[in-house]
Amino acid sequence: MAKGGESSSSGKARSAITGRYVKKSTAQRHPKTTVVERPSKGKKK
Repeated sequence: MAKGGESSSSGKARSAITGRYVKKSTAQRHPKTTVVERPSKGKKK
């Protein structure tokens, strides 16, 4: 696993500062200011 921010093939990258979606390459360059939102597993009751 990568140290710091991880890049995943699923999910979307979002800037923690502006809240806008950014490219995964941008998220890799700025791991402290971006968040990769991963879809939930979706357990149903």
